[in-house]
Amino acid sequence: MRELESRIWWHLYPLGAAGAPPRREVQGDVPWEGHRLRRLEPWLDYAADLGFTGVLLGPIFESTSHGYDTLDHFRIDPRLGDQDDWEAFVDHAHGRGLAIMLDGVFNHLGAEHPLAQDPAWPGLQRTEDGHPVAWEGHGGLAELDHSRPEVHDLVRDVMLHWLERGADGWRLDVAYAVPGRFWAQVLPAVRQQHPGAMFLGEVIHGDYAAIAREGTLDTITQYELWKAVWSSLKDRNLWELQHALGRHVEFSQAAPMQTFVGNHDVPRIASTVGDAGAALAAVMLLTLPGIPSVYYGDEQAFRGEKAEGFAADDPLRPPLPAGPEELAPNGWWLHDLYRELIALRRRCSWITRAVVEAEHTENELLRYAVTAEHDRLEAEVALSPQPRAVVTLNGETVLEWAG
Repeated sequence: MRELESRIWWHLYPLGAAGAPPRREVQGDVPWEGHRLRRLEPWLDYAADLGFTGVLLGPIFESTSHGYDTLDHFRIDPRLGDQDDWEAFVDHAHGRGLAIMLDGVFNHLGAEHPLAQDPAWPGLQRTEDGHPVAWEGHGGLAELDHSRPEVHDLVRDVMLHWLERGADGWRLDVAYAVPGRFWAQVLPAVRQQHPGAMFLGEVIHGDYAAIAREGTLDTITQYELWKAVWSSLKDRNLWELQHALGRHVEFSQAAPMQTFVGNHDVPRIASTVGDAGAALAAVMLLTLPGIPSVYYGDEQAFRGEKAEGFAADDPLRPPLPAGPEELAPNGWWLHDLYRELIALRRRCSWITRAVVEAEHTENELLRYAVTAEHDRLEAEVALSPQPRAVVTLNGETVLEWAG
């Protein structure tokens, strides 16, 4: 098993968490540039104290607005700081035992990127009149042409640049929109120099197993399981989750899936299913096979739902206070449950590649077993007469929770 597979990741969206202005047109006296990456250092301590062993970062490279419209892959976004701030962040994270995964936007460039502004650069998809193709109709995003060697060279060089400067792996944004053969051609050269690096493909829909195999990706975002967790809790229909667990087993034969109950693109789990549902989702997340990540604030029952228009995702990406001591008191109960679950998961790293089987299912009760060669974890999740969860490990009860 690749070492990074056994990590438990805390997912941060740095531009939001550090309080950076979301767009260049922001009015008022908030400066665009600032050494805001340093504001996140106390939160690395918080993550490590919770038991996390990796931090999955949203975009940190210079961009026009939300980070996914890159202007320069080789420069830290000036809203977050500079190279010195990055080096300090790396030292602090690695000093606390946290690996770092960066978010690589390699499907498209920001429309204002110098390469996108250069009509002679051959690395873009172009319309008949020579204009860059806007990815999925987003005028601020110029779609790359992944058949071009110039794009291969760019992605390889960016990956190597930051792996040599402290990163440990890459999340590949909208990997489902990039031909699998592109990753299969680019990644060997990167792995040759950094054999321990891990590559996570963001795949919302499609054949997860086939995409992992074709692209030689180490793990895939398990959106089907995410959907089944919140939907089965909200609709009080755990049969939906039982079905998804069978699919999860199939996908996991190709690669361990990257599991989550929240991220920077979806409504907060506590907003969707309430406090008790968020607790049960945490139990599922940390007892099911895969590589789990927790979106910052979900362990404190943060609320947030998508809004409308260009700023629709802003409520999902809030600033953190100066330090954990300034968090509201009403989320610490869930923090403590996460701490207990993470400690259990760290004891049982074998869960990552284990096999799950639903043993008993009712509308409002699900019992499943997670097994490896010499170990067996059983979890029972019930929605009535009160929300509760019981977890046993090799016959011994190791966690009980009731809402």
